[in-house]
Amino acid sequence: MAYLLGVTGSIASGKSVLCRHLANFHGARHVDADRHVHTMYEPGRPAFDRIVTEFGQRVVGEDGYIDRKALGDIVFGKPDLLAALRTAIGDIEGEFMRLLRELKNDPAPIAVFEAVRLFEGPYMEICDAGWLVAAEDERAIDRLMARNSLTREEAEQRMASATPWRERAAKAHLVLHNDGSVAEFQAKIDAAVAQALNHHLSR
Repeated sequence: MAYLLGVTGSIASGKSVLCRHLANFHGARHVDADRHVHTMYEPGRPAFDRIVTEFGQRVVGEDGYIDRKALGDIVFGKPDLLAALRTAIGDIEGEFMRLLRELKNDPAPIAVFEAVRLFEGPYMEICDAGWLVAAEDERAIDRLMARNSLTREEAEQRMASATPWRERAAKAHLVLHNDGSVAEFQAKIDAAVAQALNHHLSR
């Protein structure tokens, strides 16, 4: 049975860096909740038709799949449309709970569930711990501009739409700050994993 770790954090904080490090150096099985949701509305699945009915043919790409960028441009910053999208996709929460139960029984030493809304659902009922990756706004904005080729205004707009890490810190078992180099962050991850597994095995 795996040590099931939930990982979350705001945009450009370093969630993916953490999860890749756990997978590459600690043998973790990693599931990205956002990418998993994409499989729920692949062509032929009921959610595909519901999304096209809700948002029109313009969200279907040339390859026949939902164009996530086109869809994102429509719903970004619009809570009513984002809620409509979630409804069209279906029972995301139920799917994630099913996935978490599967991950808990994985033979890997660690299973990692990476989710933006980790603390907003019932997922911590199954996870052994929840880690929050945090970065100061200026550092995250710089990363966003470099990673996504955004202007400063675009990066600031995306940051403004995210929940500040300080508002979520109280719900986390551990807050990992990522404002320095990748090597420094990876050293923090290694130390945190060793401590978490030792505690888990000693229970």
